Amino acid sequence: MRIFIMTLLTCLPVVGLAQTATPPAANSRSTTTTRPQATRPQTARPATATPRPAATRPPRATTTPRATAPRAATPRATTTPHVTPRTAAPRTRPAAAAAGAGAAAAGAAIVAPPTPPVPEQPAEPQKGSATGQPIPRFAALRSDEVNMRVGPGTRYPVDWVYRRKDMPVEILREFEVWRLIRDPEGNQGWVHTAVLTGRRTFVIRDQQNQPLRRRADAESSEVATLRPGVIGRIRGCEPGTEWCQVQVGSYRGYLPRSSFWGTYQGEEITN
Repeated sequence: MRIFIMTLLTCLPVVGLAQTATPPAANSRSTTTTRPQATRPQTARPATATPRPAATRPPRATTTPRATAPRAATPRATTTPHVTPRTAAPRTRPAAAAAGAGAAAAGAAIVAPPTPPVPEQPAEPQKGSATGQPIPRFAALRSDEVNMRVGPGTRYPVDWVYRRKDMPVEILREFEVWRLIRDPEGNQGWVHTAVLTGRRTFVIRDQQNQPLRRRADAESSEVATLRPGVIGRIRGCEPGTEWCQVQVGSYRGYLPRSSFWGTYQGEEITN
């Protein structure tokens, strides 16, 4: 018995050594743990394969603006006032319709309005509702500061402020103590009757100097030369004649009616 145990003990180291020295079998299952992972071929998904582009996905319908055309820009008929401007062709009588159409076409080509002609006094002038004097008629500004308003009353705003004493104006209408006037440039508005005077004056309206003649004759000698915009006083005009006697400062002489603004054709003026 003792001999058997000793023999067994003696053989144990040899068995352990043999186990460590013996190589593993080729068909042993332990070889599965030492199989390298890099030996698997990459044929299924090559490394150089192009990744799926993200942009090939069509955009969502909600991010694309609607392709429907916008509403037409034509304004509604109710928003555009159906009003014909005053610059349209003026109304004409049936007998003069053709002549009026030609005049309107010719007037459209004019860039600036011409110099207003000498107003013609009507054969039977109307009477003012407040004074009974002829309408229209000429007057002059009484002071160096006159407010012209857009309506007959102080509640209406001031449209122009005149700072030229004795400037001639034409009275077109009367309303109580207010007068609708027109200045040499064609501007119209309302002024109080207290700022007007019946003194007859004139203003040189042409774009060139006008000679003041010694007598009512184009060949007469010159007394002075009047520049455009000069204001003077009318001393007298014979009825039906072209010349009027005027005064500018200390200079007296004659001017033709066509060279100034402030009188009617053929009107008689006595001062």
